[in-house]
Amino acid sequence: MPAFFVCFFGEGTLLKIFIVVIALPVVAFLTVFVLAKTKVVFINEWFVDKNNSTIGVDISSYQVNVDMEKLKEQDVRFVYIKATEGSTLQDDKFAVNWTNADKAGLPSGAYHFFSFDSPGSTQAENFIKTVGDDLKERLLPTVDVEYYGDKEKNPPAKDDVVRELTVFLNTLEAHYGAKPMIYTGADIYNKYLQDFSGEYKMWISSLYTPLSWNYHGDWYIWQYLNRGTLEGYSGGEKYIDLNILNKEKDLNDLIIK
Repeated sequence: MPAFFVCFFGEGTLLKIFIVVIALPVVAFLTVFVLAKTKVVFINEWFVDKNNSTIGVDISSYQVNVDMEKLKEQDVRFVYIKATEGSTLQDDKFAVNWTNADKAGLPSGAYHFFSFDSPGSTQAENFIKTVGDDLKERLLPTVDVEYYGDKEKNPPAKDDVVRELTVFLNTLEAHYGAKPMIYTGADIYNKYLQDFSGEYKMWISSLYTPLSWNYHGDWYIWQYLNRGTLEGYSGGEKYIDLNILNKEKDLNDLIIK
């Protein structure tokens, strides 16, 4: 330690300053880490290189009016569109979004929000009737499995979920000739879906922290932010979900030939 500083500040004071300088970044990092893990702050954009990645969005009627060409101009490379939910609900913007994505030449897929409260067979029928029979050159059909309502506090039995989800997946595979993809979060995956990961392509949501902090299985798509902002949608939700393709995967592997 230079003698000038020792004389000017005193050795004890300098030591305290040194400790503070070292401690502040550590405390700041730990604070951000805890806030992210407790779902208070979003940090994933620090870890995503959007300029060198394949970025996609998923949309529903919440985005109301979606301009697919405008999304393409912002380097959106694929879009998943909500089609159905449960056994009886259809997204009222699906048809127009489905058509416009095709017109824009934007790779697109349809997804179904899975219900724990109705049979997998009737849910599959709802999806097929809404989406249609031909998915050639579209992205794999996807089932969104996540908690809703009070299901996180009162989770359904694993055997029931696995049974009905298997029926849903098998029905879609038989109809379209391709295995669907599964979208879920680490909590649902760990409780219900680990046995599916080797057989089905996985799309994992980890919104507050990097995916590798919460999930260690194979994956194709990571939903890293549900508060993204882009131009090209209006009249409803302020935000849009942002996703990134695994750099070790190829988007063509998700397209039905």
